[in-house]
Parts: sequence; structure tokens; C-alpha cells
Amino acid sequence: MKKLYIVGLMLILMFAIAMIAYGAWLNKNGENQIVERMEKRTIPLQGAKVLMRDMHPKLFLETINLYSEEMADAVALIDGRIEQMFVTKNSNVTREQVLFSLVNDEIPLKIQQAESSIAKAEAQLANAKNNYARYTRLRERNATSLEKFDEAEAAYFASEAALKEAQTVKQQLLVQSARQDVIAPIDGEVLIIYKQQGAYVTAGTPLALVGNFSRLFFSLPIDDKHAQRLSIGDMAELSFTNSQILRKAYDTEYAAGNRGDAEIFSVYVKDIMPSLNEPARLRKVVFEIDNRVGLLEQQAYSGAVLKSTKTRKLLTVPLASMIDSNRNAVFVVTPQDTLERRAVKTGADDGNYIEIISGLKEGETVITSAAEGLEDGMKVIVTLMGVEDNASTE
Repeated sequence: MKKLYIVGLMLILMFAIAMIAYGAWLNKNGENQIVERMEKRTIPLQGAKVLMRDMHPKLFLETINLYSEEMADAVALIDGRIEQMFVTKNSNVTREQVLFSLVNDEIPLKIQQAESSIAKAEAQLANAKNNYARYTRLRERNATSLEKFDEAEAAYFASEAALKEAQTVKQQLLVQSARQDVIAPIDGEVLIIYKQQGAYVTAGTPLALVGNFSRLFFSLPIDDKHAQRLSIGDMAELSFTNSQILRKAYDTEYAAGNRGDAEIFSVYVKDIMPSLNEPARLRKVVFEIDNRVGLLEQQAYSGAVLKSTKTRKLLTVPLASMIDSNRNAVFVVTPQDTLERRAVKTGADDGNYIEIISGLKEGETVITSAAEGLEDGMKVIVTLMGVEDNASTE
């Protein structure tokens, strides 16, 4: 009985060992099949060719600060009370146009005093001249002393000087009287009126701000590699991605023909500093905006897009092929239909395509599908993007 028990126990153990071995074999075989299937599996992805394309590069700017080179205060040059105002806010004015008229009650009185002084000095000069002429004749006949002649001559010259001094004082007062008119320092539009009619102001007080916003400027720091592609006078187009254009700080007037938020402004390169023939890693590029429609003012604007009007034929790929925000890597499809992560050097873009400076060759295929989960060596089947309307494989 005991022997049968031992035999049964041994059979059970052998069966258990056989089951464990069989399970291990099945597990190993399953893993091998999974690996084999994974190796043979092809992932469907979208892609695009690396091609030469006609581009109008765009620069997307978070903020630009516009400024005017023509803004100046109309300043009172004398003390006085504002008697008249000849302009209102938003008035268009020309250089030296009278904007305000001041009254200084002391100036007319001082002019009268100066005229009295001139009359007195003229009478004294006439008397001194006659006396000098008389002593001159007497001296010629040796009928008077040299001392008296010299006194008469000195009195004559002193009277001449006194008259000139009185006349100079009057001229100065007349200049001050003319300064009672406050004039526009430049052509432009009255942006701000600081003082109202009846206010008393002192010399040097700003009465109004005049500005000309028909031409506005902004500057950008640009890497030398991009600045070298620019020239003074190069044209571009400026647009905005939001409705901030219509928000005015100075409440200036609009010109006819503007299209509001849809307006596209002509821009050209005004200056590059330092000049392109001087070595520099970073350059300051100054742009001038044609703002004759009157939509923009001197202030900061966000969501600006600067688009070159010059067509450039560049080696490009879709922006969607960039693996991350640094724009320095893509997945390339190898001749074996596997993925290869490739480092690239990129340049300008137009919002859809980006220039490839190095790292790719024309005709290669890059992946435009989302890069998450993709790895080197994966087997892929790629569906190319639609027809390249502006592409050239020449």
C-alpha cells in the first residue's frame, strides 16, 4: 500500500513538472511570436518630400514697439495768459502754424517805455551832434581847447551808443511780443492739448503735443545669418493677428480707405546696425511702416506678422515635420522603410514650411505625423502629403 502511495506521488510530481515546463515553453514561444510580429509590423504614417519651394518667409512677433521720429511739444516762449486757441484735438497742422495766442500785459508797456527812451536818446544825439559839429569848426580855427573838443566828441559817441541800446531793447521786446503766438513745431496732428483758454502759463510750458504718425518705426535684433539676407530698402508686409489695431492711445483720426483689422501695411528696411560689412553676431534692423491710413499709433502692439515680399526658392519641409519646438530634428524614412532621427539646421519659415539649411537632401521623405512614440528603426509605411503646388525638384 505504501509503495502505491509513493508511485502515485511521483506521478503527480512528474505531471506538475511537465506542466510547468510546458507553460514555460508556451510563454517563451509566445514572446518570440510577439517580437517577430512586432518586427514585421509596419506603422502607417504621413510624410512629405524634402523639396525646393518658393517661399515668402514670415516672422511672427509677440510684441513690437512702434515709435515716431516726429513728435514735439508746442511750447510757450514767454509768460502769459492763453487768450485764444486756434486748434482742437486731432487738428491737422503745418510747421509754424499759430496754435495759441498769449497775452502778456507787461510787454506793451515796456514797448512804450522803450519808444520813449528812443525818442529821448534821439534828442540827446541831435544835440550832441550839433555840439560836436560846432566844436569841430572851432577846433579847425584853433578857437577852442583840445580838451573841450574831446568832451564834445565823447558826448556825441555816447549819445549814438545810447540810441542803439534803446533801439535794441525795443527790438527784444518786439521779439517777445511775437512770441505771444505759440506755433506748431512740426507738420502733424494735435495729439494732446495740455492747457485750455484762459490759463496762465510760464515760459517753457508745453501747451500741446503734435505728432506725425504717417510714418512709424520699430526695430528688431536679428541674427547675422538672417540679417545678411536683408538690404536697405527691402520691402515686407506687416499684419496683425488680433484686433488691437483699433485701440488707440492718442485717439488720432482715421484716413479714408483703411480696412481695419484686415489692413496690411507696407514696410521697408530703413537701417541695419552695424552695417553688413562689419563683423557682428547680432544686428539691429530698423523698419519703417507706411501708416498713411492712420490705423497705428506710437505704442506697443502684439500678434504682429512680418512677411517678406521677396520670393525665395529654398530647400524646405513642412513645419509639422519638426519633432519639437527647437526645430532641430526630424524623422526621416530610410530606403529600408524604417525611421531615422536626424538632426537638422533650420532657417526661415512661412507658417507652413521651414527652410532646411543642413541635415537633409532634396527628395528625402520626412514624417509629418505626430512624433510621440516614434523611435529609430521602426518599420513604417508612409502616405505622402498632397500635390506640391509650388514645389520644384529641379
